[in-house]
Amino acid sequence: MPIRWSALQVAEAMDEIEKLLNQAEPFLADAKAKAGKATGITNLPQYMLERLRRLIYTIDRSQDIRSAIARIWEDIPQDAIVAERQASKQQGLEL
Repeated sequence: MPIRWSALQVAEAMDEIEKLLNQAEPFLADAKAKAGKATGITNLPQYMLERLRRLIYTIDRSQDIRSAIARIWEDIPQDAIVAERQASKQQGLEL
């Protein structure tokens, strides 16, 4: 049974999202490092330490984005992507 949505468009969207994530990762690593450094501030109250640790944990969870993207890739029918690419090339040649 053919799919009604464009596997190629979803694949292209995932490519764009991965590129953006690749650009963001260095900034997230810097933010994590700075938050880690902030946990060493002298006389830091416990509640602030916990908030900083929560921030670090949240930044670490950004890897969940990679897992979500991987699951999407797994669900995209690769043969549909190939077929759509071939069809678009053929349409381009016919024009």
